[in-house]
Parts: sequence; structure tokens; C-alpha cells
Amino acid sequence: MKQLKTIVRLMVICLLASCSDNDLKEKGFSVSPVAEDDEENKNKGLSKDSLILETKPSSVLLTGDPQYRLTTVYKVNDNKKKTKTFIGSNRYYRNYDDLGTAYGNRWNYNFMPGLEAVSGYNMVNISHYDIATDRQKNFFEKPVLVRTLYYPSFSKDTLNFKPVNRDYFMTSVYDDDTNKDGFINLKDLRRFYLFDINGNRQKPLVPTNYSVFKSEYDPANDLMYVFAQLDENNNGQRDRAEATHVFWIDLKDPHTTGRLY
Repeated sequence: MKQLKTIVRLMVICLLASCSDNDLKEKGFSVSPVAEDDEENKNKGLSKDSLILETKPSSVLLTGDPQYRLTTVYKVNDNKKKTKTFIGSNRYYRNYDDLGTAYGNRWNYNFMPGLEAVSGYNMVNISHYDIATDRQKNFFEKPVLVRTLYYPSFSKDTLNFKPVNRDYFMTSVYDDDTNKDGFINLKDLRRFYLFDINGNRQKPLVPTNYSVFKSEYDPANDLMYVFAQLDENNNGQRDRAEATHVFWIDLKDPHTTGRLY
């Protein structure tokens, strides 16, 4: 059991923070219009009211419910020479140990039992498609910078010998120019939202005046612990001296949340 706890701690260190924020450092997109005579930046200037930018789909995600499929949507980027364009690709978070099958934990290498997690360079939206009704919609009305998306796993996972079935989505995003510098990027507050299986936003899982930065998983209670920094001075960004609090989310029913520290 001691070995199991050690493996869990090692596995969860990259969840919300991911293995590296450097992949998205200083990236994102403008939310402010630019001067008409600024030829170099004119095509990059985006109205804060519309946030119109070129996007392309990347991959279809197979969720645990065959009625619903997700598609990751990425911003189209110019390369340094501006001769070609490219988009990011999905990067999946994996647990490379089943955390003790003798204890009834078969996670099929998913990040947490019943939940897969994915991120990607300049992912700006998530498309939700209902096969039964042939309806498609986006999680967000305007582009955001998606840091991590969590969705029900396609595989049949178990926790403590019991099947794990999730019927919701969670995503951490930079969805507003909180520090008012004209860009949505990693300098802004990072929010964490819950969506139901139909793709409807339900609630912030952490208060929006916090910026989440990492999490841990508790397999004994099926809880997710989320570490977040309070924007005490209301400047819309994380500052080193500001307080860090720890919130918990009941993954059996993510509407049930609280603060642990």
C-alpha cells in the first residue's frame, strides 16, 4: 500500500501544471485592435469584442459515451519565416502504471481512473458533437487558451475493483485578459470549469479570482486536489507573495467541492 501511495504522488505532479508551461510561454493571442498602418501586426490585431482568428480542427476524441465526441480546435500559427502555417497537436497525459491491479485499479494508462487528459499548443476551443441529434457546438463562444481538457475515458477503468464512469468534462483555460495587457496568455488568471455531458458549462470548480496551477489525485476518496493562487491585489495575474489555497473536487459528483487549505 505504501508503494501504491508513492506511485500516485509521482503520477499526479503534472496534472494541471503539466510537464512544462514553457511550451506555451509568452504564447496566446491579442485581444486589442492595432493601428491600420502597422503592416507587420495588422493581421494579428484582434477585436476584443469578436476575437476572430483562423482555426482548424486537430483530432476527434472518443469519449466514454459513444453518443458524444469532442474535437480539439487550434489556432492557425505562422512559422518564423511566415511562408507556412501550422497548428498544435494533442498531447495526452498518461499514467504508465496501473497503480496496483491487485488492488482493483485498472486505469488503462489514463491520467486518472475514468478520465483522459489532453493539452496542446494554442488550443483555443473544444467542439462538442451529439451523434444522436446531429448537433455541434463549441464549449466557448469566443476563443480561449485551453490548458488542459479532461473527458470521460473510452476505456473501461476500475478503481478499487469497481467500474468508473464519468459523465462530465472539465477544462482549465485562460479565458480573459485579466491583467489588461492586451493578450490572452499564460500571464492571465487560469480558470477551471465544469461542463455536463451535453457540453453545457455548469460552474467554475475554483473561484474565478484564483489562478490554478497544479493538482493531485486521491485514489482512496476519488478526489482531485487543485492548487490555486488567490489574486489578492486584483491585478489579474499571479504574484509570488499571494496566498495559495487547496480545493477539492469529488470526481464522483464534481458539483460537490470544497476548500481543504
